[in-house]
Amino acid sequence: MRLPQKTLHAEQINNVMKLENVLHLQVEKTNFMDYNTHILANGLRLIHLPSEAAVAYCGFAIRAGARDELPDETGLAHFVEHLLFKGTRKRRTWHILNRMEAVGGELNAYTSKEETFIYAVFLSDDFERAVELMADLVIHSQFPQQEMEKERMVVLDEIGSCRDNPPELIADEFEDMLFAGHPLGHPILGDKKSLLSFRRESCFSFVKRYYTAPDMIFFSMGSADFRRVKRLSEKYFSDIPAQASVRGAPQSPATPPRQMAKKKKTHQTHVMTGGRAYPLFDDRQTALFLLNDILGGPGMNSRLNISLRERNGLVYNVESSVSAYTDTGAFAIYFGTDPKNREKALHLVERELRMLREHKLSDARLSAAKKQAVGQICVARDNRESLFLGMGKSFLHRDCCDSLPEVFRRINAVTATRLCEVANEVFAPAEMSSLIYE
Repeated sequence: MRLPQKTLHAEQINNVMKLENVLHLQVEKTNFMDYNTHILANGLRLIHLPSEAAVAYCGFAIRAGARDELPDETGLAHFVEHLLFKGTRKRRTWHILNRMEAVGGELNAYTSKEETFIYAVFLSDDFERAVELMADLVIHSQFPQQEMEKERMVVLDEIGSCRDNPPELIADEFEDMLFAGHPLGHPILGDKKSLLSFRRESCFSFVKRYYTAPDMIFFSMGSADFRRVKRLSEKYFSDIPAQASVRGAPQSPATPPRQMAKKKKTHQTHVMTGGRAYPLFDDRQTALFLLNDILGGPGMNSRLNISLRERNGLVYNVESSVSAYTDTGAFAIYFGTDPKNREKALHLVERELRMLREHKLSDARLSAAKKQAVGQICVARDNRESLFLGMGKSFLHRDCCDSLPEVFRRINAVTATRLCEVANEVFAPAEMSSLIYE
């Protein structure tokens, strides 16, 4: 999140220090302020975060996701990601999978609406082995026809698994409803019809369009000296095309709110309600993050969990979430309940949203919410893989990362008035859509 710089008053600085003291924060030596950066001749950005740990990470973040697919390419970004591991000019599938596994490392990848990540986790001594393999996968993948046919079946099974899981399926269909007719509404996995239409040429075309140096970063975290990182990158990444992708500026969809119900053969009624929210770098994101945490975030003490589950026993799971993209965003609340309890559960959800719109948090409750949010961020940061991937996403889209003190400062600067303002913008009843599986 990118917010305008503000001068800190002494009282604000003291409040940040109090938050840190209360939580006994132990910020590790590795800090986002310590990262090293370099740009290769072809425009590829390198980011390295020094770390003394024995385990290292490296990989590519590519600005290519489901929203970049053409109308007849739904699911292609994800399919290409799968096929990167199925054969290159010098390796077959087994050799790719065994390359890092043989030394105790791991390969991983995922596709989102706006990015594709391909990365490895390994012991620091195997840094060059990982760098060379990453280059081979991204630059020299061949999408063998035989492997395509097998992987097509794998992804079809993945789609079937999603359809068997109502919470996953309703989330996909809700975003499709919010962004109707826009690529952001595409399901990341695609659908059977589009998947069966893909050919090798489809994969090569997608890679040619988007796997270019200006639209990628190579990022790493570990004990390797940055001079070595640069030397290996120049050795292995010089073949990445230097031209920028053909994408234009993102166009935010403009879809009016909708209410929809679908008949599904499920034991429960599944409900998702929400609406549009702020882009990734909007200065209201911090307040919305805090609101979401209070309302239905990961804590068992969230308002929705206390109201629907603990006090009334209506649900097993209820949660709220925020999805932020470069030009827009989405807010959603999900719960599953017995059909006879649906209306009561919806009433309670609406009551909690109204409370946040109409009533400011007391100083004590706001302070407690901030402490909880800061603690959650620190716990999440303790997961080094999550830290690594977060760094990659931030650098991919805006060439920098925020330090923990800056994140804490922004959280501490949120006022009760600001929370009410954001709640009235995002939780406005007239702007809310809903999807119900009956």
